Amino acid sequence: MISYTIPRMHVREHTVDVPMDWNSPGESISLFARELVDPARKDEELPYLLYLQGGPGGKGPRPVSASGWIGQALKTHRVVLMDQRGTGRSTPVSGRRMSAMTAEDGAEYLAHFRADSIVADAEHLRKTVFGGKRWSTLGQSYGGFLTLTYLSKASEGLSACYVTGGLASIDPSAAEVYRRTYPRVAAKNREFYRRYPHNVERVGRLADRLAEDDVRLPDGDRLTVRRLQSLGIDFGMQPGYERIHWLLDEAFDGDELSDTFLGQVLAQSSYLGNPLFAALQESIYGSGDGATGWAAEAERARRPEFAEDARPLLFTGEMMYPWMFEEIRGLRPFQRAVELLAERPGWPELYDLEKLAANDVPVAAAVYFDDMYVDSGLQLDTASRVGNVQAWVTNEYEHDGLGSDRVFERLTELVASIGGGVRDQ
Repeated sequence: MISYTIPRMHVREHTVDVPMDWNSPGESISLFARELVDPARKDEELPYLLYLQGGPGGKGPRPVSASGWIGQALKTHRVVLMDQRGTGRSTPVSGRRMSAMTAEDGAEYLAHFRADSIVADAEHLRKTVFGGKRWSTLGQSYGGFLTLTYLSKASEGLSACYVTGGLASIDPSAAEVYRRTYPRVAAKNREFYRRYPHNVERVGRLADRLAEDDVRLPDGDRLTVRRLQSLGIDFGMQPGYERIHWLLDEAFDGDELSDTFLGQVLAQSSYLGNPLFAALQESIYGSGDGATGWAAEAERARRPEFAEDARPLLFTGEMMYPWMFEEIRGLRPFQRAVELLAERPGWPELYDLEKLAANDVPVAAAVYFDDMYVDSGLQLDTASRVGNVQAWVTNEYEHDGLGSDRVFERLTELVASIGGGVRDQ
């Protein structure tokens, strides 16, 4: 075990082997986790807090300071930052690996990187590395989806759960998610253009250029209008409007598109650092009978306001489309496997509705009313159907509100107010 100290954090690194397929153990992969503790308390018995990061395809944070929620958590806990399987140092899934597989083998491989496998990994880590003591979890975004799966499958390992922007619908449906998502994305576009009205003309000019000319990004990919639109995924974060505004500010160098702009677009849309985010974006909703079937693409076809020739041009959000796996170099090795996943007729059930209804593990959830990615109405429906959930509804934050010093503190106060958060050991 490697251990070292960085400013205000003592770090221990843990690596264990886990089965690729928990239902049929054979091939194994590595699972990596980083444990943080206040250096002054590194020899103390402290409860554990497991961070379930967003995604899919999210790796654990690489902290550079004991600030934000990590700084708060270190006052009372040891914090465990697990790289979800397929990410970071947990046998990462790469284009090179996918290129060596057939479409069928690739689809079967990717199917083992969903919530059920991640929860099984976490339980193995808790039992083998951390002494089997119950721990609390903090789930951000997709981490909230994982929390519901954890409560369904292994609630005995949990003492309390904190969720930010991620109470998924317990009736999983990609089609329903995107039916609700597009209107919110359209509203975010209206706000963006209200703040920066001159960008209506600039974005329209930019889209016209991309439609007429063969514009290449630094890696050789063509920059299409629809790839430009996909940058709107940032509108759900703070300060996403401003980041896109300043990106557009330097789009043109005279009559040509600037190298600065093209380089930034590549960095923001290549998915080289997290290909699973794109590859599994819709498959995370697969549960029971029925295929996910490129739900975002189907819903977009019903919304002409998002057409590439519509003006003002509307940006899209957290949606993945079939064309991405053709046009984006880093995603091409995943194309055939992802197409098969979209057609897959059946999935294991993600949630145990009876067990969730009878849940007695304290859960506190921050529901961001204007969340662009996870519909607040669906979140509140889930909160009403899962036992022992306290929902804090707020419009003060965007989806990344956990970055505020207040959000995690508020959730711990809610759990403490009902006598929770004291069973960690």
